[in-house]
Amino acid sequence: MTFENILIEKRGRIAIVTVNRPDKLNALNIPTRREILSAFEQLKTDDEVRVVIITGAGPKSFIAGADINEFAGMTAIKQRDVMKSGRAFDSVEDFPKPVIAMINGFALGGGCELAMSCDIRVASSNAKLGQPEIKLGIIPGGGGTQRLTRLVGEGKAMELILTGDMISADEAKQLGLVNHVFAPEELEAKTLELANKIAELSPIALAMAKASVKNAARMNLREGLDSEIDLFALCFSSEDKEEGVRAFIEKRKAEFKGK
Repeated sequence: MTFENILIEKRGRIAIVTVNRPDKLNALNIPTRREILSAFEQLKTDDEVRVVIITGAGPKSFIAGADINEFAGMTAIKQRDVMKSGRAFDSVEDFPKPVIAMINGFALGGGCELAMSCDIRVASSNAKLGQPEIKLGIIPGGGGTQRLTRLVGEGKAMELILTGDMISADEAKQLGLVNHVFAPEELEAKTLELANKIAELSPIALAMAKASVKNAARMNLREGLDSEIDLFALCFSSEDKEEGVRAFIEKRKAEFKGK
């Protein structure tokens, strides 16, 4: 697929997916959502890529939300079909490799929802996050009511969604919505540092770990514990497990091959 709204760059074991609509503050229109889906499908089978970073072009915005122009005249049935058929955020959450959101400005509406579908969120100190849909007479429709509640708790999620207020990167960190906050000039280097630290580890173990943590929000405790044991045991069928154990015993750095 030829991409018109996103860019994909590889830096060693890291792939950087950039939403490239800076003149629209990287707003997510329907074609862009489809391109994100396609990009992650391609990266899923690229064995050279172990971690993906997603960000927005330009210094002002990660993703400022949906392209509101598409909402004008949209019927309920058509909008539902659009959301059901273009579940880009779900594809990011279900992606088997770690995904880091590098939030370089506004992350509002669908932008905040996309960031929340990532595994780790790293923000610039000038970033602003929020779910302002209520101000348009609608509600979040890309996972905002569900993922925000799981990340920050019902009380704060309710306040943010009912008011539509934006919060700073520092407040988002205090709430647990983002993991780290860095100065704008440090954001890319620090995010790549984190991504490369993860990329050195076993791709098999990373996939098992991500799946197990995600199950914590999808299963009850007993189901989650049983699933964790199964995923833990699966790691013992890999060559990476043998390499990791040998490297520990031999007091050297492991060289994981993803096998």
